[in-house]
Amino acid sequence: MDKKLQKLLSEASIGNLVLSNRIIKAGCFEGMSQGGGVTNELIEHHRRIASGGTAMTTVAYCSISFDGRAFEHEMWMREEIVPDLRRLTEAIHQEGAAASIQLGHCGYFANKRVIRSRPMGASSKFNLFQLSYCREMTENDIQEKIENFGNAALMARKAGFDAIEIHAGHGYLLSQFLSPWTNHREDNYGGTLENRMRFPARVISHIRELLDPGFPILVKMNQQDGMKGGLEIEEAVKIARMFEQAGASALIPSCGFTSKTPLYMLRGNVPVAEMVKNQKQWFSKIGLFLFGKMLVQEYPFEKLFLLEGAEKIKDAVTIPVLYIGGILEKEDVSLALEQGFDFVQIGRALIHDPYFTMKMGNAKTDEQSCDNCNRCVAARDAGGVYCVSREKGYL
Repeated sequence: MDKKLQKLLSEASIGNLVLSNRIIKAGCFEGMSQGGGVTNELIEHHRRIASGGTAMTTVAYCSISFDGRAFEHEMWMREEIVPDLRRLTEAIHQEGAAASIQLGHCGYFANKRVIRSRPMGASSKFNLFQLSYCREMTENDIQEKIENFGNAALMARKAGFDAIEIHAGHGYLLSQFLSPWTNHREDNYGGTLENRMRFPARVISHIRELLDPGFPILVKMNQQDGMKGGLEIEEAVKIARMFEQAGASALIPSCGFTSKTPLYMLRGNVPVAEMVKNQKQWFSKIGLFLFGKMLVQEYPFEKLFLLEGAEKIKDAVTIPVLYIGGILEKEDVSLALEQGFDFVQIGRALIHDPYFTMKMGNAKTDEQSCDNCNRCVAARDAGGVYCVSREKGYL
């Protein structure tokens, strides 16, 4: 076995969790939580990923509270779904993999029709995607959400998850506090980076106080938001250090803002026609049909497109940094590990082929890799994510 492959398939740790190799399934919203809970389809999706040799699979997206959802088919954490979550973690464990769950809150882009109340965010702001105007969170709101994060983490551990991933990127609530584009507050939670970081840091430190010292707390964060006035890499490096100080076990430096630059984090084709077709509401269909290319911009795909910024963050901290962004083949994984990253997180390539990891030890095959058509993104609103190109023979 060559040295590159030896590292790829070797054990490594995040906190007190030892993983069997360096490949982790990224938290990609599955669209399989109809009713806000666990479905058999969600369990099978992650069981299949685990059976393909991936060291840990990440369940996404689980809101910390009812008011943090953008879709009816998004999960939200409460005691009544813990038994079903345990069924999910047991299915993953039976295949020899570890299980993580992504915890977060949509903030200002929560759907008022789903949560049956007015969304809230770092500051008052209009959301074009949901056609809603959120209210600015009070200090009581902030404290309540800190407690919600802590309770959700405890329930995740109770359900058998080996790690949790706190979503502080992609324009979700914690990211909205970090970004100058959404945070215009004039109190202790706005203005300077230290103030903007106060709420996210308190979330991590609170969870760390509740969990065992070595329990893995991963944080997904942004290197950059992808638009003028948003977060940039210079501040992201400082944020990474602050997350480490607050008690994070590992960092996942991603990018993009769901409500402004949604495919900046993915790159590749924008499947507007499929997105329009799969919308349930007539006004969503019309809006996407008329303004789809403006709402969901297209960014050219490049392999390892986040490498430069991720290296800056890796060099600034001592905890493990997971590389994410533009990994399609074994050579991409090897290159990221050669650059000193401890693990890689992979999304679309594992949706395309759940046995991607298992094939790492084999000779290169002629099978075509993910083509970044992003039809899987549109499929989430039509019953659940899957590789449309592979199953419909487009590849």
